[in-house]
This record gives sequence, structure tokens and C-alpha cells, in this order.
Amino acid sequence: MKTFKRNLITSALFSSGLAFGVSPVLAQSADQQAEQNDTVEVIQVSGIRASLQRAQAIKMDSTSIVEALSAEDIGKLPDTSVAESLARLPGLAGERRNGRTSGLSIRGFNENYVGTSLNGRELLGMGDNRGVEFDLYPSEIVSNIVVYKTPEAGLMAQGIGGTVDLQTVSPLGAERTITFNANIEQNEKSSGNPDFDNKGHRFAFNYVDSFANDTIGVALVLSSLETPRQEEQFRGWGYADVSKTQTADGEAIPEGTKVLGGHDSFVRSAMLERDSVAAIVEYAPSDKLKVKFDALYIDFLENDVRRGLEEGGAEWGTGAYTVTEVEDGLVTEGYHDGFYSVVRNDARSQDAELTTFGLNVEYQINDYWEAEFDLSTGKVDKTITDVESYSGVGRAGIDGRPITPRSWEMTSTGAFYSDHPTLSPVDLTDPSLITLAGPQAWGGSLSPVERFQGVEGFGPETAQDGFVNQPVFEEELTSARFEVKGFVEWGIFSALNAGVSYQDRSKSKVNNGAFLTAPTWPGDAPIPEVLGVADLGFLGINGVLAYDSLGLFNDGFYTETDAALFENGRFGDTYAIDEELLTVFAKLDIDTDFNGIFVRGNVGLQLVNSDQSGQGFNTTTGPGGFTDAVPVSGEDSYTDVLPTLNLSFEVADNQFVRTSMSKVMSRPRMDDMRPNAQVNFQFNDGNILSGDIENSPWSASSGNTSLKPLEANQFDLAYENYFADDGYFAASFFYKDLTNWHRSGETVADFSDSYIPGFHQSSEATGNQAPVLFEGPLSFVEDGLEGFVRGYELQASVPMRLVSDALDGFGLVASATFMDGELEDGGRVPGLSDEIYQLTAYYEKNGFEFRISGSKRDAFSTEARGLSLSLVETMDRGFELWDAQIGYDFSESGIEALKGLRVTLQAQNLTDEDTVQTDGDDPRFVTLYQSFGANYLLGINYTF
Repeated sequence: MKTFKRNLITSALFSSGLAFGVSPVLAQSADQQAEQNDTVEVIQVSGIRASLQRAQAIKMDSTSIVEALSAEDIGKLPDTSVAESLARLPGLAGERRNGRTSGLSIRGFNENYVGTSLNGRELLGMGDNRGVEFDLYPSEIVSNIVVYKTPEAGLMAQGIGGTVDLQTVSPLGAERTITFNANIEQNEKSSGNPDFDNKGHRFAFNYVDSFANDTIGVALVLSSLETPRQEEQFRGWGYADVSKTQTADGEAIPEGTKVLGGHDSFVRSAMLERDSVAAIVEYAPSDKLKVKFDALYIDFLENDVRRGLEEGGAEWGTGAYTVTEVEDGLVTEGYHDGFYSVVRNDARSQDAELTTFGLNVEYQINDYWEAEFDLSTGKVDKTITDVESYSGVGRAGIDGRPITPRSWEMTSTGAFYSDHPTLSPVDLTDPSLITLAGPQAWGGSLSPVERFQGVEGFGPETAQDGFVNQPVFEEELTSARFEVKGFVEWGIFSALNAGVSYQDRSKSKVNNGAFLTAPTWPGDAPIPEVLGVADLGFLGINGVLAYDSLGLFNDGFYTETDAALFENGRFGDTYAIDEELLTVFAKLDIDTDFNGIFVRGNVGLQLVNSDQSGQGFNTTTGPGGFTDAVPVSGEDSYTDVLPTLNLSFEVADNQFVRTSMSKVMSRPRMDDMRPNAQVNFQFNDGNILSGDIENSPWSASSGNTSLKPLEANQFDLAYENYFADDGYFAASFFYKDLTNWHRSGETVADFSDSYIPGFHQSSEATGNQAPVLFEGPLSFVEDGLEGFVRGYELQASVPMRLVSDALDGFGLVASATFMDGELEDGGRVPGLSDEIYQLTAYYEKNGFEFRISGSKRDAFSTEARGLSLSLVETMDRGFELWDAQIGYDFSESGIEALKGLRVTLQAQNLTDEDTVQTDGDDPRFVTLYQSFGANYLLGINYTF
């Protein structure tokens, strides 16, 4: 039997305890090697250096190109969530959402194109699509994380970006460990809302033990988190064409100049509550049989309020404005004479539960072969309740209301407002002035509703005092896998792993929504219970009145009108997707030498048969303005072939050249697979009477249940030099040839079946004529787009004791990633930043510990919540984040009573890095600015 020279690798694995997780067959080889190296002194290390050593051992021992992260000790990852930890790895980048690192990109592809697994099983998330929201998972449940940048045939959760495998502790044979974690947390910013504060906490309990002569192992993790977030946000509506020809000084305004059309900006306060339970039971009644059961439950609740103003500006809000300054095609200063400001008291509650169960059975058939069976099931339920509540200086239609004039100046963070040069301001914090009623007549969609008819001076358009979006998501995943693995002596091949996997996955969305009307309509009344004032000083505005809109909604204060009656997108975005995947796979391990060079690797193949189906609705507007919805369905099936080859050449002692060639894929987005067609008709005479197909009044959009996976052919080349047990240097190149990406297609459709005589017609002024055309564009998602992503990665981990003994305890971990790529239609790959930098500097000695970590990424394409909480593409300008941690481990103090106690102080987002999104590439056209403040955590960790 061939054996590979493990030397430093084996020592690192055994000294860090990782050998507990190997299979019986592979453990036999490790035992033999340990006997051969029984004269090697193994020094047990802990803390940051131990974490780096364990992670490096995993990376070094892998035949694929991977990154690894290991907990410093059980339950002691330095971050509050898995997302924060992963975002520090080379080639990876985190994405902040509402102040938290939640999303993740691997080699330029965001989490929707990344496979995620827990102990090798595909893992559900709580997102709208397939992507896992990594801040969902507490760091306490993780022992190791392995990120596969190149795939293997045995990986069931694959993605074009890569695969993230979260690994929990293996308690069988482990010594008893009991760990308590406790943290108190405070945000730098005071709460801008009177009913929230800026303090939180985090508690965790870890228990690991073995019983019955190490035949039973038990691990239990309990975790509870309450973490606050404070935010100041400017959100621009967009930038309109300027119709004015001169500035206030009489200077000509160049044609094509743009001006901010309005904004809805606010202060946000949020509290995330996350309670988690993870349990593992392992049972090994004999040397041949091992049974493992694991379970994970996460209860996730985030409540937030967003209080501020929605105001139209120049052009889109009012034509009565004056331009005072123009620079390079943008109005940078001006003032307008007034808009009826909409005071927004919005609130959102996101309530989600995740439950997973898994059973794994390993049976050793003989000294060389073993069989494994794995069965798991998972379920996620998520409901988002997002309430918009409008108030102001009186209901639209009431005479004598004061109007709000403003001056504005454009800055790098959006608009900053001040008083009008001649007109008096309006005090939006005056309870005697502000009423709970919509000051703008924005309820035109309510025109078909009978109860809002027949009131003189107050049409249905005045009856919208708010809105609630309440989508409900359900997702389930059941999987079963059977495989055999063992040693072979087939020339260069030393081991075989083959098996079959079955997955049954379903996801549904019900897109609920309702218009909200105060019971005082058509009149108005004061706000029932004012909580105080929300501070908008960051905008130059003193503030607005604050009240509990979510409480009013939950108490039944508002009259609700179901939006599905006349918003085609409600049924149009309601769907259920089902898919069954049957995967047959085989992998051969390579273990040989070539001209004295040790060669390891693997070659394999996956055959993936997919059966997918969907149910949805075709929607159109019927007589009277109400939605007609017809159930529709679609289905498809196909087979993909995914070959993989990974090779690792040890060209010198502890120096490796690795290469990989593979075909990779990511399953289609769930929302793109919904079968539907939403028909729209423009009630505009210019469209109705036009014979130009591009100006047709008819249009429609649809999903595509027959979408194939996104696919790429991938090549990787890497050099890795491990010059110490906790030090290495690596350089790598990768190229992903995107052979199938999804794009927006368009065709001409016939809408004759949707035509309703007497309804689809021109105005009375043009004689109520029927449309000239009954055809129009139908847009949809289709396969066939191509592109590429390529990049270079440089990374190093350097213990400074190698430079000088005086620097013992100091170290640096750094990486830089340079990428480029494009889609053939000019689009951007979601999550791709041109440059990513990571740096961690640390000191650890005699119990003292300090680290500072920074990450920087360039601009990238992402998604944000749009109308009806739908996801819309936007550009994030990138960011630079710095975190720090200082601590002391009293185990090094010599005080026996304090042994096992560790105290830490953490600071997150030290520099208060903002988030900026823009309309296009010009950084002056700000559409979103967010500032969150630094976060501080004081914690203790006690292990006994």
C-alpha cells in the first residue's frame, strides 16, 4: 500500500486534535504513520497560534485548493457569527447588510452561487433565494470551516464560487470540556429612536464529553444573542433631467444636467435576537460501527424601526425650484418652494426558524473498506412584516396645510438640507400639527374599491395612510446519501470513494400585502401615542415625531385592503418550486511519485439528474381594475456531467504546486424559476394609438421553470510554501469560463386574449379607441449568456519569531486578491470586486493577546430591497473595515483559581465605515448612504 510522506502535516493534525475526526479506514494509515514518527516531540499549543496551525494543517493536507478556519478553542471563535469569520479568509469578501456582515463572496461570486454545507450536508439559509445568510449561524457551533475553491466529486453542495463546509466538533473520545461565554455589547451611536437602545448581549454554553469507555460522545451548544444596530441613512429617489435653463445668477445650465428628484431618509434602530441549540450524539458500540446524530435549531427575530421623511425634490416633487450651483452635469446646490412632507414611521419584523436533523452511520466492512449512510432533513419558515406608516401636516385634500420648503447641497453622503432663503420652515416635531394621515394623494391603486367612493373632495387616492408587505417563505430539504470508500492498489490510484445521493427540495413564497387606511378617513386626527422625536440631524433636519406603527398594525388599528386585488405582482410573485436531484458520483484518490516528486490528488465524476417543477400565476388587470390570476405550472428535467481533477505536487519539502480542472455549476435562482406571466397595459393615449411595437401599450414579464444551472469550466494553479507549522506563503491563479449564465430575454407576444373591449381603450378625449396593436414585448429569463472571471491570490502567514527571537508572539496574516471578469452583455457578475485585501496583525504571549484585522474591497454588484420588498440590482461602492480585539488568558497567570478564564474586549467597525451605493459609476450620484457606528463587546470565556 502506498503511503504519502506526511511529516509536518501529521504532527500538526495530531497536536491540534483534528485526528479525532478521521474515518476508521483512514485512521489506520494515520496510526501507522504516528508509530513511525513516535520520536517526534509534539507540543500542544492554544490560542491564536493554535488556530492558525490547525487551519494550516487542513489546508496543507488537502488535495484540493482550500482555505480553512479553526476555532481557537471549542466555542471561542473571535466573531459573533460565521459570516464575520469567513470574511477574513483569502479570496473571500463579506458584504454588509444593515450594518452586519451577512453576505459572502468567494472569488467574485456572492452567496447565491456558493454551496454551503454542515458536516458535508447541504445547508438551508433564511434568504429569499438559495444563498445562505451566514450571520444566521453562531460561531459557537463551529469547530472548523473549510472553503473548497476547487471541487471534488464527493462534495454534494457545489457552487461556481466554491463550497463552504461548516464542521462541528466530534465528541467521541474527547475529554470533558465545559465552556461559558458571556458578552455585553454597545453601539457607538446613541439610538436615534426613543423606543430602542444601543446595548445588547451574547451568552453561550458548550458541553463536550465522552462516556462508556469512549463509546458515547455528546456535544451540546446553547447560544443566545441580542445585538443592536443604529443607522443613519440617506436614500435618493434618483436623478432627474433638469428643465431649467438658467441658475439663480443667470448662468446657462448645460443640457443633460441632472438633479436629485427626491429622497426618503431616516434613522434606523434594530435589535437582532438569535437563540440557537445544537446537539451531537456519537455512538460507537464496536470498532466497526459508528452512529452520529446531530440537530440544529435557530430562532431568529429582528425588529427594527426606520423613522424619517419622504420628500419630493426638484422636478419629481415640484417644478418650483431654483438652481444655484452646477458642477459637471449635476446640480450641487439649490432650493425648492415646498412639498407636503411625508413623515415615515416604518417598522419591520423578520421572524424565522431553522431546524435540521441528521443521522450518519459508518460501518467498517473490513480492514480496507467502509460504508457510510447519511440522512438529513431541514426546514425554514420565514415571515417578514414590513409596515409603512404615513403622517404629516394633514390628509391630502384638506385646505390650508403648510408646505415644507428646503434648500439643499449635494455632498459625498447624499443631500444635506437647510432652511429656504426666504420661506419659513415647517416644524415636523409639533404634535399639534402632525396628524396620522397621508399628506400625499398616493393611493391611486385604491380607485376600484367601493368603500372609498362618493366622498366629495376625497377620492380613493387620498385613502392610503400606509402599506404592509408580508411575504411568507417556506423551504424544506431532505437528502439521503450512501457511499463506500476504501483503499485500492490500481497503479497511481490509492483509494476509491463512490456513491449515490438524493435530494428533495421545495421552496414557496406567498407575497402578501395590503393598503392601510386610518379609521378617521376622510378626515384625520392626531397620532394616538407619541413616543418622542426621531433625530434627523445628520440630514440638517431637526427630526420627526416617533410612534409605534407595527403596534398599531398588530392591534388592528388600520383598515386593510388586500393589495392582491389590483397589484398583479402579488400573485405574480407568489410561487412554489420543487426539485429532485439524483447524483451518482465516484472519486479516485491519487498517491504516487514522479521522478522523485510526491504526487497526490483526486479525479472524479458526478452525474446529476434534475427534475424541477414550479407553480405560479399568470396575472392581468381585468374589468374594473381588479387583478385576474390564473394558476400555471411548468416542469423540466435534464442531466449534467461534472468531471473534476485535482493534483498536488510536493516539489520540495513542504512546498506544493497544485492544479485543478473541473466543471462546476450553481442551481438556478428560485425566484427566476417561477412560472408566471404578469401582463401590463399602459393607459396612455400615446401608447394606445401607436403602431410602433416598441411603444406598444402591452407588455409582460415572466419567469422560466426550464432554466438550466449556471455552469463554468474552471482551471486553477497554485504554489504553496509551508516554512513553519504556523507559517506559509501561497500564490494562485484561477480562471472560470462561464459557459451558461442567465440573462434577460425578450420576444414579441400576442395579448389578444387579455384584451377587454371598453376597458383597454384610449381616453374620452381621443374617442375611446381600441389599441392599434395587440402585440407587445414579453421579457423573461433565459439560458445562454457567457462570460469569464479570472483572478490572482497572494497570501501569507508569518510568525515574526522567524525574523527575530525578540518578536516571538507577534505575527501577520495577509492576503490580496485581484480579479476581473465580465458577462458578454456587459453585465457584472454579482459579488465581483476588482481588488480585495485582508490583514490581521496579532500578538500572543504569556496570556496576553492582541489582534487588529482589516479588510478592504472595491465596488461590486449586489441587491437591495425595492418596491414590495423585491430584490433589485444595485452597485455597492465597496468599503474598508477595521476590527480589533485585546484579551488576557488567566491560565497563563499562575493563579489556579482563575485557570480557564479569558477576558476580551472587541471593537468592530473601528473607523465607522459607511456604505455607499450610486446610480451608475459616478460617485456623486448617491442613491444610498448608510452610517452604522462602531460596536464594542466586553466578554469573558471560562472553560473547565
